[in-house]
Amino acid sequence: MENFDFYNPVNILFGKGKIAEINKHISKGAKILMTYGGGSIKKNGVYDQVVDALKGYEIIEFGGIEPNPHFETLMKAVEIVKSEKIDFLLAVGGGSVLDGTKFIAAATYFEGDAWDILAKRAPITKAVELGAVLTLAATGSEMNNGGVVTKAATKEKKAFGNPLLFPKFSVLDPETTYSLPKRQVTNGIVDAYVHVMEQYLTYPVNSPVQDRFAEGILLTLLEEGPKALASDTPDYENRANLMWAATMALNGLIGMGVKSDWATHMIGHELTAFHGIDHAVTLAIVLPGLLTQLKEKRSEKLLQYAERVWNITEGSDEEKKALAIDKTEAFFNQVGIKTRLSEHNVGQDSIDVIANRFEERGFVGMLPDVEVKDVAEILVSRL
Repeated sequence: MENFDFYNPVNILFGKGKIAEINKHISKGAKILMTYGGGSIKKNGVYDQVVDALKGYEIIEFGGIEPNPHFETLMKAVEIVKSEKIDFLLAVGGGSVLDGTKFIAAATYFEGDAWDILAKRAPITKAVELGAVLTLAATGSEMNNGGVVTKAATKEKKAFGNPLLFPKFSVLDPETTYSLPKRQVTNGIVDAYVHVMEQYLTYPVNSPVQDRFAEGILLTLLEEGPKALASDTPDYENRANLMWAATMALNGLIGMGVKSDWATHMIGHELTAFHGIDHAVTLAIVLPGLLTQLKEKRSEKLLQYAERVWNITEGSDEEKKALAIDKTEAFFNQVGIKTRLSEHNVGQDSIDVIANRFEERGFVGMLPDVEVKDVAEILVSRL
């Protein structure tokens, strides 16, 4: 196992009715900016619960944060935070709202062009305090210090992170997910699954605790995901298990001491930036191609995945690896995601543009086994 430092200060408030407790975790007299997305929280009762919990606080609202939050939109919120002298940011929504709110927290005190936080990894030295009320189990943003923001003007989607951006607290009430359309439930399942895969399916470093944790999350998603989609009546325990699995998938724990790689995300971000394809859908498109491209280099962990997650014990090593990749894609299809670029009207022209962008940047993932030249081949295999 490799050396690591693990730090995660997020206070998780999990379960029914926990929104009512948020006032215990925000300083009395704080001026709050409540951020949210398209307004669904005003239809499903979450907004009313938050407002009731914050009686006595001065609250300003900022809605309209997009899926794949736009830099341009978030900078409008930054101006409000500055002009209104906001003390605390409360993100109410899914991963995009949380990611966007983290960026607002960082950009408020940043001197210079805030895009440099994303484009140049400029250091963040101060941030506005924030908390979260989660309404969509997917990204793990509720318990980590990172996020992703899109610049609409240039069609660029970039990640950022800093220890100052951990939420002070996050409320995880499974009942807030009951009103989600199945598309969003599906996206959350797949997003969490790929988060685990990119920390797990790389190279062995003798990390049995992390491996078993990762495999347990994958098996939970495989078991609980289809259940959530099979019924029109949400089940509390099912939604609770999915919510906690998505949080554990990217709160840092399973990535400690192991080799992680985010090439699937980096390639997927380009598909979202250029074509507006849902983030989780891009991951489901790219991952099978990437695993096929790297099946010899990552053979040991792929065979472990085949046996422990898919119970594949017969056949040659090549057959086991191929079947594990096929079963992974079949699972994505089972929960309702189309995993071929042609099914999303993406052709060779787009592949060329994306490949050229990586050529210019010279960066794909965190590990050197994914080279720039692999990007085009991975995407061509997904047509």
